[in-house]
Amino acid sequence: MLYTQIDQAMNDRNAEAWEDLLHDEFEFVRHQSGTSMNKQEVVAMMRQFMASEGVQEHSRRCVYENDDILVTHAIMDFSDNTRESVIAVYTKKDGKLVRSETGATPMKR
Repeated sequence: MLYTQIDQAMNDRNAEAWEDLLHDEFEFVRHQSGTSMNKQEVVAMMRQFMASEGVQEHSRRCVYENDDILVTHAIMDFSDNTRESVIAVYTKKDGKLVRSETGATPMKR
């Protein structure tokens, strides 16, 4: 299952290990803007997040995972002093993550 590998990559702030979990056709759907990001764009964003002490993820957990889908939840703190509750739904293809959609709810710190 992929959650354990995602969890380890995030704990280690290892962008290369995280990138290795993504399918070449990976797409991240951004509901807030109505746009999407491809694998290269997402990897660049994750490298910035992982390199920044201002971006922290708390209480990460796997809600559900099988061979086709992974659902996670976490609390995210960002460098602009905002906090969000984030649920992510990943679709799998060929044993890798091929699509991600998230829902984020602003929270008080």
